[in-house]
Amino acid sequence: MLFPDRNKPKKRFRGPEAIEGGSTLSQTVSSRRPTASLGVRAGRVFRRDWQLWVLLLPTLAFFIVFSYFPMYGVQIAFRNYKAAFGITGSPWVGLKNFEKFFSSYYCGRMFANTFLLNLFGLLFGFPIPILLAIMLNQLNSKRFRGFTQTAIYVPHFISTVVLAGMIYLFFSPTNGIINSLIRLAGGKPIYFIMEPGWFRPLYIGSDIWQNAGWNTILYIATLTGIDPQLYEAATIDGATRWDKIKHIDIPHLIPISVMMLILNCGSLLSSNTDKALLLQTSGNMAVSDILGVYVYNVGIAASKPQPSYAAAIGLCLNVINFGIILLVNTVSRRLSDISLF
Repeated sequence: MLFPDRNKPKKRFRGPEAIEGGSTLSQTVSSRRPTASLGVRAGRVFRRDWQLWVLLLPTLAFFIVFSYFPMYGVQIAFRNYKAAFGITGSPWVGLKNFEKFFSSYYCGRMFANTFLLNLFGLLFGFPIPILLAIMLNQLNSKRFRGFTQTAIYVPHFISTVVLAGMIYLFFSPTNGIINSLIRLAGGKPIYFIMEPGWFRPLYIGSDIWQNAGWNTILYIATLTGIDPQLYEAATIDGATRWDKIKHIDIPHLIPISVMMLILNCGSLLSSNTDKALLLQTSGNMAVSDILGVYVYNVGIAASKPQPSYAAAIGLCLNVINFGIILLVNTVSRRLSDISLF
């Protein structure tokens, strides 16, 4: 037939239509394309963003040198370490150091003191930076807000030794400011440093005073990143200042607050050993005897230091803290869909 029949229906091109079993042409081609190896893909990513990797290199080097390389010494916890024999030359004792710690007489008391000290510190100290950040965000005067931020940041840079000295001076039973006010009110002076019931309030209160302002930085940065149009729209709708805090500020602070709470829960068995050691006296020993002080005493301050025993305690605490982070992170992910990983 010389000329085709014009009445015969023509086949229409439908683009990458189904070839077999509903797969498209592009899917077939991609399925035949070989998958690049992990090294090749990593090389592509590095070549594409090499400037960012160069900026990240000092941070990576810091953590590798000071965080990952020292993990080689973790095996000290399973040995009877002697400096003359080195790490690998010291005899292997297995779990003997851990058994010695858990069978010690004051093990339960030290765990309870450390946990309660950090738990009360978290309950009373965690909300204060959030409240400070919200109040600072409501200040209209930039000059006064900058002055206030500087004033609450300064205590963070006071050393622990100086802070402990200030506590001893202010709460001294003879010429301290607090006891002078108590005497003026007709009361009897209190020896705060020697009273077991005052150790935790002094420790937690001084920690809040020193670090609450510094901890507002993340929350202030979060509030600064909020779109100003949200506040303008709320003002037009007649929202009060409390309404803006309730419906704009707090919802934006919840994600970062939850993540910071998860991280803080990972230090429930880790305390500021320096301050606890400086505030510890014979009178408050029942509550100030925490795990960090015990590790210092047996690992460094003892007449016969036991580095392997101290390393075993430290390793045990780190494992427990890591387990707490995993637990709290899992609970947070199931309840609020906010988690670290």
